Amino acid sequence: MNIGEAAQSSGVSAKMVRHYEEIGLIPRARRTLAGYRMYSESDVHTLRFIKQARNLGFSIEQIEQLLKLWQDRRRPSRKVKELAQEHIHELEERIREMQDMKRTLETLAKHCHGDDRPDCPILAGLEKMLPLSGPRRPLDGARKKKRASPSGAASCH
Repeated sequence: MNIGEAAQSSGVSAKMVRHYEEIGLIPRARRTLAGYRMYSESDVHTLRFIKQARNLGFSIEQIEQLLKLWQDRRRPSRKVKELAQEHIHELEERIREMQDMKRTLETLAKHCHGDDRPDCPILAGLEKMLPLSGPRRPLDGARKKKRASPSGAASCH
């Protein structure tokens, strides 16, 4: 199938299909004599896997690891579970950080009159370094990997 059909069948945009191919998450597509990309059902299956992993918030690096584990039928499920649990811990940390952000914004908004005066505690607060608990980092998933070996990761029940 061509890229449009693969995109529609997988739920991944054609632009992202090309991107995943470029970064090596999916193999290079076969090409027709006219140069059009052609994808197999297996490629579409992999694209669906990637889409679901992205929907769960896994980073590209984590998806790369998941794909390798998924394609290795001899892998122990323990490794998959460890990766999932590591991601759960990252999500919990991000949730805490977002709750801190929400509380700070609520406090700033509460102190803003929201009238025609130019004084604005929200803008004044953004101008300052606000104390937020926990380390600050971007919410786009760009961070260094920590290897955690959660206890009880021996089985995948």
